[in-house]
Amino acid sequence: MKVLQLIDSLNAGGAERVAVNYANSLTSRIEASYLCATREEGLLKESLSKNVQYLFLNKKTTLDFNAIRKLNKYVKKENVKIIHAHSTSFFLGTIIKILNPKITLIWHDHYGESEFLMERPRFVLKWCSRSFNHVITVNAKLENWSKEILHVKSVSYLPNFAVKNNTKPITKLKGDNNKRITCLANLRPQKDHINLLKAFVKVHKAQPDWSLHLVGQYYEDDYYNAIKNFIAEHKLDNHIFIYGSCADTNHILSQSTMGVLSSKSEGLPLTLLEYGLAGLPVIATHVGDCNLVISNKKEGLLIEPENEKVLADALLLYMNDVNLRLEAAKNLHLKILSSFSESSTIDALVKIYKQHAI
Repeated sequence: MKVLQLIDSLNAGGAERVAVNYANSLTSRIEASYLCATREEGLLKESLSKNVQYLFLNKKTTLDFNAIRKLNKYVKKENVKIIHAHSTSFFLGTIIKILNPKITLIWHDHYGESEFLMERPRFVLKWCSRSFNHVITVNAKLENWSKEILHVKSVSYLPNFAVKNNTKPITKLKGDNNKRITCLANLRPQKDHINLLKAFVKVHKAQPDWSLHLVGQYYEDDYYNAIKNFIAEHKLDNHIFIYGSCADTNHILSQSTMGVLSSKSEGLPLTLLEYGLAGLPVIATHVGDCNLVISNKKEGLLIEPENEKVLADALLLYMNDVNLRLEAAKNLHLKILSSFSESSTIDALVKIYKQHAI
């Protein structure tokens, strides 16, 4: 069995980390594991195992014929049997499937805005879905959507898993030890950093020694500027820090005191699993399948989204009660190891591959 993970970039996003994790984990389970980045490389490239065979297309447009020819030639030369296309790479995967009908095409739907599925563009996706042999989704809502809207018969939900990478430690978090709140999320509106900042303003008045650390890719856009302006207006430059995209997330989390995720919408965020694997107490909004990770107060605090007061109260609760947050961190860590393990997910993935291999 030869399987190629297809992903648009190797920037440090959730779908990208899943693609890399799959490629790495499969090296010991199948004949050959490949990963192809279509549009751009990124920080996650250094996380790829040397046993993963890697291809970069440098695709410039949707219909980049040079990139299509390059991937098609590579797939034939390597005799790749299965293409596992992540997120929006399904279009290129479909073209390769049309050129090579005997290839099995798996689409992995990582769509993060599962609270707003009615607004999701679907015309091109519906056309491409006729070529999908199977669809994997990151939560139950997306599973139902693929069945009802795309009319794909073979769909399954497969939970994400987190692994500790061996990336060289580089990032040094600012602020006081044991008083750091980390938000590991790319800076885009869905993640609702503004609500987190508003909550932190309330928290800062009661706990001025604590700091907030925003780790994730950003662009010089209106959302990023709104975050920067908010920090400046509230004179919090020495308490809220923006780091951009970082490869050494395990090292960052080892310096953190608690993890937070303030999203308006999610699937099943890999970030929560990474927090739990790192042994952090976690506060997250009740969106998507976050409740499958944090199912009760003994495992963390699941709160209403877009509510700065509730988020501030949750932060203060953990700040003021060390034993409570340490107990929650311990329970969540054990749950991640038992319910979101690498071995169980890869077992299920290989089973899917075998069932649908042509």
